[in-house]
Amino acid sequence: MTVGTNSSPGAGTAAGPPVPVGPCARTGGPADGLPPVHPSDALRGVPPQGAPRGAVLGGGATGEGLAFGIDPDCLPDGLVVADATGHVICFNRAAARMTATDPAQALGTRIERALPLEDLEGRRWWALTDPYGGLATRRGQPERNLLLPGGREVLVSASYVRTHPTGPLRRLVVTLRGTEARRRTERSHAELIATVAHELRSPLTSVKGFTATLLAKWERFTDDQKRLMLETVDADANRVTRLIAELLDISRIDSGRLEVRRQPVDIATAVGRHVQALTANGQDPERFLVSVSRPLPDLWADPDKIDQILGNLLENAVRHGEGTVTIGVSPHEKGTAVTVTDEGPGIPEESMGRVFTRFWRGSKRGGTGLGLYIVKGIVEAHGGTITVGRGPGGGAEFRFILPVSAPAYLTQ
Repeated sequence: MTVGTNSSPGAGTAAGPPVPVGPCARTGGPADGLPPVHPSDALRGVPPQGAPRGAVLGGGATGEGLAFGIDPDCLPDGLVVADATGHVICFNRAAARMTATDPAQALGTRIERALPLEDLEGRRWWALTDPYGGLATRRGQPERNLLLPGGREVLVSASYVRTHPTGPLRRLVVTLRGTEARRRTERSHAELIATVAHELRSPLTSVKGFTATLLAKWERFTDDQKRLMLETVDADANRVTRLIAELLDISRIDSGRLEVRRQPVDIATAVGRHVQALTANGQDPERFLVSVSRPLPDLWADPDKIDQILGNLLENAVRHGEGTVTIGVSPHEKGTAVTVTDEGPGIPEESMGRVFTRFWRGSKRGGTGLGLYIVKGIVEAHGGTITVGRGPGGGAEFRFILPVSAPAYLTQ
């Protein structure tokens, strides 16, 4: 596309041979008080001749601008720029894609026509904000949700470029961003709140019911009945405690604050301890097969976090899988590899990519759907990797690798 340099601000016809500058054009003239400049120079922060330092699009407070010649079409967000008269001089590809507008039609038209925005109540945004006729002290508009024709929602923010702090508006710079990513985050948070509310309601109702019954009718129950009620209360209290611990872990993982206190860990002994705990809780000892290939490299890791990983993977294999649960521990070129495999139906191929996301459940057999998300966060906090696939028997196979490492005081 070719755009000519206009002889006057906002003019719709070119006064000279067209120059191939892409969807953004820079105009100059009396309204700007600046001579013409190529848009690539403007985005790099190169000032036009006779312009004050820092007075070009892309220039910062020092006027140095961007150190790279960035094409507006390379920007991930939509960029729309209007000149001092309110006519569009830049309309990049991202903006064209979001608005379904041909840049050739947008360039040279008034900003309110090229970008007809409304707020969520149906009021025209440009009439409300009045960037050209409003207060001269305003610097811009913060990001907010607005509607394009057809009802599509976008995040819009604007910056007012002035020749001096209270001077007339010389450039109106508008950025557009899709709302899909934010909506996904909001849905994730809503799902988290709904899941937590559901998971807390059931055990807390049980705890409240049994404690109220015991307090009101203590003498009417036998010792065995009292013991059964108290055991139920204890189990439900443990369930609440476990859920709160999971939520705290998620918070630390998401914020990058998950601490790893490295100590020497015997991973083979840890696996044996978890298998013994499962058999003590009623699982058939013949269901577990532990294979350890020695010698294993020294493993420095957080023992509590390793127990959390193993406990979650083995519990999943027992609850959702079938047949023999095989736990393999072996040396790896990067450290130590642990594999947990069952002989159940396995995980469908279309679900493989969602296994380590929040709220994913392989079946409807209980659980919050947060365990594997936490496991992945813990493994990665150790610098390791975890994968899921299909085992030799057709069941699910989880494999995590922990790298060779040492505590900080030995490496400093």
